[in-house]
Amino acid sequence: MADTSGPAANGRAPAADRPADIRNVVLVGPSGAGKTTLLEALLHAAGAVPRRGRVEDGTTVGDHDDVEIRQRRSVNLAVAPIHTGGAKVTLIDAPGYADFVGDLRAGLRAADAALFVVSALDGVDGRTRLLWDECAAIGMPRAVAVTKIDHPRADFTATVEQCRAAFGDGVLPAYVPVVSGEGAGHRVRGLFGLVSQRYHDYSSGAPVEAAPPSGLAEEVTPLRTELIEGVIQESEDETLMDRYMEGADLDPDLLIADLEAAVARGGFHPVLPVSAVHGPGVHELLRELPRATPCPGERPLPETATVDGRPVDGLSCDPDGPLLAEVVKTVSDPYVGRMSLVRVFSGTLRPDTVVHVSGHGPAGHDEHDVEERVGALSVPMGKNHTPAAAAIAGEVCAVAKLTRAETGDTLSARERPLRMPPWTFPEPLLPVALRAASAADEDKLAQAVARLASEDVTLRVEVNAETHQLVLWCMGEAHLDVALDRLSGRYGVAVTTDEVRIPLRTTFAAPSDGMGRNVKQSGGHGEYGICRISVQPLPSGSGLEFVDEIVGGVVPRQFIPAVEKGVRAQMESGVRTGHPLVDIRVTLHDGKAHPVDSSDMAFQKAGRLALRDAAEKGRLSMLEPVDEVAVTVADSDMGAVMSDLSARRGRVLGTEAVEGGRTLVRAEVPQLEITRYAVDLRSVAHGTGTFRRRYLRHEPLPRQLAEKYAADGAPS
Repeated sequence: MADTSGPAANGRAPAADRPADIRNVVLVGPSGAGKTTLLEALLHAAGAVPRRGRVEDGTTVGDHDDVEIRQRRSVNLAVAPIHTGGAKVTLIDAPGYADFVGDLRAGLRAADAALFVVSALDGVDGRTRLLWDECAAIGMPRAVAVTKIDHPRADFTATVEQCRAAFGDGVLPAYVPVVSGEGAGHRVRGLFGLVSQRYHDYSSGAPVEAAPPSGLAEEVTPLRTELIEGVIQESEDETLMDRYMEGADLDPDLLIADLEAAVARGGFHPVLPVSAVHGPGVHELLRELPRATPCPGERPLPETATVDGRPVDGLSCDPDGPLLAEVVKTVSDPYVGRMSLVRVFSGTLRPDTVVHVSGHGPAGHDEHDVEERVGALSVPMGKNHTPAAAAIAGEVCAVAKLTRAETGDTLSARERPLRMPPWTFPEPLLPVALRAASAADEDKLAQAVARLASEDVTLRVEVNAETHQLVLWCMGEAHLDVALDRLSGRYGVAVTTDEVRIPLRTTFAAPSDGMGRNVKQSGGHGEYGICRISVQPLPSGSGLEFVDEIVGGVVPRQFIPAVEKGVRAQMESGVRTGHPLVDIRVTLHDGKAHPVDSSDMAFQKAGRLALRDAAEKGRLSMLEPVDEVAVTVADSDMGAVMSDLSARRGRVLGTEAVEGGRTLVRAEVPQLEITRYAVDLRSVAHGTGTFRRRYLRHEPLPRQLAEKYAADGAPS
């Protein structure tokens, strides 16, 4: 049985006096695998909550946001500490849906080990495989919890084999479930420990150690042999293999200690069966969490530098060392204001102290080096917070009212400013245009969206200079729904969404001449300016090249810049269709002025009229923006992705193999065709495709599309 005594059982927040007594474990896995239900079961078994909540009832500790309760799925990172086995274990429930990868990455940054939650019904999906590889690349210890083993269609053995195929041979079951009955009568009767050979009988609901069912030990001998050999290979005791080969009986307690050490080092990954709803496996998992996961002192600290970029060595997870902490998530609570979830890596964070904030975080966040006073500290338990006197190295805490600190910022001592490099986030690639639903909301919209983006680094806000739309970039449709819900519910701003307009442009397809005649005389001081220009097209990206070929002073020198200014103004407002005009050479070669009525403004208007005249006489070409796109997909999906890109008028430039059986496809694709590519790629690549895009150039739009957009006109 797990140790359920201690602060958590008495309603107080678990506390730790030293990093060796701290564990930080993030629960990751696909949406629907049962992470939140498992978290609830662990909290109840550890005595942290008096009763288990249910996702269906909206009563869980993890899913407390209104959106989560309505949608019955996690969209936020949830933190809940427990006390078990003499250690403070902070459990971090990360959302499984792809749109909420920002909170997932925050959970990985705050944790020292990952528990992959896999459903015995659905198995391993492609995104979970990629996440496993990502954790392996940074050496994060991992274990696997197979949930829903009590479901009539559950197949624990097949799920383990699928995990091994996806994650590697280091994944082996440490326990096996003993089941009876079929269909509605399917029950998990108990769990058998392959190393200890102890049977935990759950027939009465609570685990009781009993004699294993007849023939069970012999039935699982192949699994036990494979597990022991795997443990021995990872053991630091070189004599174990010799004794095993000689047939000597090995002490089960010694093997268990070696297994737990191998897990903590990241070289071995046990699989534990769990029924979070009915209990089998929960106490076993609770017992193993503090024993098989590393304390913060056993994990290397992130690279650290001074604020001017000089590397800093010698830092360790020491409560008495220099302060080094990081803001892993920022939220705005409607009742307590701005809250920052902080992981302390070194030193001790105390309330009401002044710290240095190094704001060199993810793309889109302003760089800043400021000093700020730390507000109250607390230990989060879902939406509830318990005051804390301090947070030592290794702990995760919440800090109130850090007004300047954003996600990814480093907190350090004011006398020794430090910074850590920000962790990577995927770029939000699904754009949507927002418009205030009423005039009363217009003033609040920009501020509310900016606050949302400061909390969620996977949101990006821009005002398109050409289309004048306020564009919110999201990870996907579910991410967008949550953002709109928060704008309405949290900030009281009602918005409507519009289709994002792509910034089309026009240029001259052939040379043309134009004359601008601005002659107005109405009795007083009039306007007089006449100019003649010739226009030639230039390559993409050339902009405007203005050439002065005036001879004999027919246009006085002081008015020539005014002609150019008028031409530029007309290019920005466009001709014919209203789309901006680009990439032309305008040559001013003739004109006429009046000694009294000519002025800068008169020749500016003449320049505009001349360009419009040249456009009416000439042949124009409409241009569309083209992006360079890099798509990374599984080899098996490469053909479908390349066909889809071709259907989008894309030009595939080449492919190259990358690690993990994946391929990078490079292509040039018009922006008109990839507005929703972030959503469509998930369907084509079964949720495992990723892509990057960057603007490359504008190029001519096909005639049939040019006619359509010319008829639509430019956005106002």
